[in-house]
Amino acid sequence: MDNVTNVTESAQVPALYDFGQSDGVFIMICAFLLVTLQTGFVLLESGCVSPRNEVSMMLRNVVDIVLGGISFWFFGYAFMLGRSGSLLRNPFIGLGDFFADASPGDPLLGPVMVIYLFQMTFSACCTTIVGGAVAERFNLKAYCLYSFLNTIVYSISAGWVWGEHGFLYQLGVADIAGSGPVHLVGGSSALAAVLLLGPRLGRYDKGADPPPLGNPVNVCLALFVLWWGWLGFNSGSTYGITGAKWIYAARAAVTTLMGSFGGGTFGILYSMGRNKGRLDMVDLINAILGSMVSVTAGCSLYHSWEAIVIGVIGAALCCLSVLRLDKLRVDDPVGAVAVHGVAGIWSVLAVGLFASNPVPLELTNGRTGLFKGGGWDLLGIQALSVVCLSVWGFFATYLLLWIINKFLPIRMTPEDELLGGDVVEHNLNRPLLTPESDYKLEKPADAGGNSFNLRNLKSKNVSPSFAYVNQIFSMSGSNGSGGVTQTSTDELWRMITAKKGEEFLDGGMLLVWPGPGTGTTTTTTAPMMRGKFMIKTGRGSGCSLDRMILCVESN
Repeated sequence: MDNVTNVTESAQVPALYDFGQSDGVFIMICAFLLVTLQTGFVLLESGCVSPRNEVSMMLRNVVDIVLGGISFWFFGYAFMLGRSGSLLRNPFIGLGDFFADASPGDPLLGPVMVIYLFQMTFSACCTTIVGGAVAERFNLKAYCLYSFLNTIVYSISAGWVWGEHGFLYQLGVADIAGSGPVHLVGGSSALAAVLLLGPRLGRYDKGADPPPLGNPVNVCLALFVLWWGWLGFNSGSTYGITGAKWIYAARAAVTTLMGSFGGGTFGILYSMGRNKGRLDMVDLINAILGSMVSVTAGCSLYHSWEAIVIGVIGAALCCLSVLRLDKLRVDDPVGAVAVHGVAGIWSVLAVGLFASNPVPLELTNGRTGLFKGGGWDLLGIQALSVVCLSVWGFFATYLLLWIINKFLPIRMTPEDELLGGDVVEHNLNRPLLTPESDYKLEKPADAGGNSFNLRNLKSKNVSPSFAYVNQIFSMSGSNGSGGVTQTSTDELWRMITAKKGEEFLDGGMLLVWPGPGTGTTTTTTAPMMRGKFMIKTGRGSGCSLDRMILCVESN
């Protein structure tokens, strides 16, 4: 490839590339584990959303790897680790090594490929964190563009911490496995995205209590896959096993597990205390994930008991933050802001408290934490890193999404959001009701079409989360305004709720498309509706409505 930059040309080789075959193989294996980490995110996100969005969430993670991987090759590697000449060198961004590669026969060909592979998975994880937080309402086309461009947000911040040009690197920040560039930046970005998009339709109609999990089994499986992948995440960040590296790779693995044990113990006690002896799956999983984030920054620097303490504190911060964010109506279905953002802050700061300098690797540039007699120097640098990375993640993402929204709407339409991504984005029309013979909607004798009749609707067959009623019926004549009147919708609601002994719907809105007398799609909310369902209308001749599709969502 003629236009590929040779990373070994015209610049001194960074210490990051200084490893041999054994180290390279170890890093590659850890990178493969990080790909399975994406599988964990897939299961977690698909399990936390409603069944109508399961496949949509899974495929967005595929998008993160595909588009994020190619953009990291295009420019992400360069922004993070690129070595420019003296005229372009700056502490903010790398400006060399675009389309990163090395010439055949170059001794650095292997190290370049290994580091690209390893860091590409980090970048994809950062994007996936955001994808889970904005589940069930982010437009797929806009998300594809965001997934490609979010590499910029990760790569620049990672360069600050790990690139030899980075100003935080030069100050001596210590972050072994990426709590700052991956988790803190990812969590801050998730917060910006959630605030910009707003909550899902009807999410807080009944207060802050979260809706039930769409697939609890997937969520539990996700924990085990993430546990497995996290070992590669943290151990691989020692960049090898030769010399003293293997000792700290092993220590990173043990620290990761010990932190999760402490966080998991807290999660069990917290959940049982909060839920009158019952163990809530979400509480426990958030506690364990938050504890693993908490030890990630210093995974090679802690004793086992310190990892337990750090994990317990991180789990507590995470669980309490989830509750607080819900009360503030920050709609985050997977708890990404708390798990990655809040725990990420604690993780970076904990290094400044507990870290010991691991001789001979000098992972903390000779500094030790405050509790180890090292004074305030390291803690101050870590605190500065928290401020820089969180501010960057939030505002860079907010600006990026604001720009994307000018070209592609980032929010799904209300109609698409209620139908779900599986139907509208992937053409997976999976009916959740029994065949049409089980229910029937009829137009009454009133030719004006101002009321409806309901016959034989078996509400017991409605899915707990969503039902797509594939029922089309005719309306002849006009109601005078070219649309469904309030009388019509009230009557329909009365007919549905009149079925004694059956809880059919509870809480929500009615939406009507299109608006009367226009060719455009508009949304009308009927304020008297207590059930969440929608009527999608298609226009016939004149002002008549000739087709209607009823979609209902029940709790």
